[in-house]
Amino acid sequence: MTPPGVRQTGRVSPDAPTEQHAPRALDVAVGAGGLATADMVLNIGPQHPATHGVLRLKVVLDGERIVAAEPVVGYMHRGAEKLFEVRDYRQITVLANRHDWLSAFSNELGVVLGVEAMLGMEVPERAVWLRTLLAELNRVLNHLMFLGSYPLELGAITPVFYAFREREELQAVMEEASGGRMHYMFNRVGGLKEDVPAGWLGRVADAVDAVRRRLPELESLLVGNEILLARTRGVGVLDPATVHAYGVSGPIARASGVDLDLRRDDPYLAYAELFAPGGPGRVVTRTEGDCLARLEVLLEQVHVSLDLADACLDRLRTLPPGPVNQRLPKVLKVPEGERYTATENPLGLNGYHLVSRGEKTPWRLKLRSASFNNVQVLTDVLPGCLVADMVAVLGSMFFVVGDVDK
Repeated sequence: MTPPGVRQTGRVSPDAPTEQHAPRALDVAVGAGGLATADMVLNIGPQHPATHGVLRLKVVLDGERIVAAEPVVGYMHRGAEKLFEVRDYRQITVLANRHDWLSAFSNELGVVLGVEAMLGMEVPERAVWLRTLLAELNRVLNHLMFLGSYPLELGAITPVFYAFREREELQAVMEEASGGRMHYMFNRVGGLKEDVPAGWLGRVADAVDAVRRRLPELESLLVGNEILLARTRGVGVLDPATVHAYGVSGPIARASGVDLDLRRDDPYLAYAELFAPGGPGRVVTRTEGDCLARLEVLLEQVHVSLDLADACLDRLRTLPPGPVNQRLPKVLKVPEGERYTATENPLGLNGYHLVSRGEKTPWRLKLRSASFNNVQVLTDVLPGCLVADMVAVLGSMFFVVGDVDK
């Protein structure tokens, strides 16, 4: 029976005998007024929300306030880096495709660009511009998913229908070119699998125009929404020093004022021209570093990517017909050496450290995924937040669990 004046905490007394003599997880302290108080350890997950994968958060609570947070990852780990090392350079593209299933085309790019650089291979100009176009369409698809699902996590169901309507416009043209809706497998070492169908550029232009024309309908549900502002403004603030300490990148870092984008700062494909002065490319940043800033960066980046897609379409219309790939030997071997290739994926920096011993398979391939660092920073961001704000912060980190666990 609980003594008068003492609140029952739900814990067995430390002196009470237990059947298995389990160690105590928490210490009970006697606070002001003689009330027995204790921090609570709460497991958020592991679960499978919205088919996005399994993540577990171990949080310590003092009442409704988060005292400590630990992301527990690895539930989806499949040893992707070791799988790379037992497959040849044609086969590894299918593995690169899958760790961030919302950025499949961009994942493929990092691998093939690294192999092409080690081979000293030059890709046809038409393939360069097609790759750039497809990468930006893939970026829009990625961002629209989060622009629809993030409000859903906060309790707003309508935006996801608008976001998926726009996604379908772009999914249709991506599927027409590659044959795939998520796992495109369209990149090859030396270029692309094949040329795009006749009339495809016009259909892409129509899809981009339709998305741009209807995007304000989605924006009207988000921008200025009083409930969304109350849930996100000033919540989960991430400062630039913490961004650098954890290696956070992509829209999350830029929302904290870290002005880094490899498309401009270390250009690849056709980005040097697109991000040149007077070009359509620009880097979107905010300084607030809160959940709202991260959402705003994502929303504005969709407009930039649509502008970049239009610029790619304009250039492709002026290019004469020609090859989109290089002929490869029957057995493709990469010269001995090593190279790190980083690209600006939709969620942040994606890097492949490839080591070759002159064989037809990589000797070592290390993957630096954007989501891994972006999730680890929750250890610093969540403490001090209320439990009610935890979902708002977690959702604003825009991660894919497969990209965390690899």
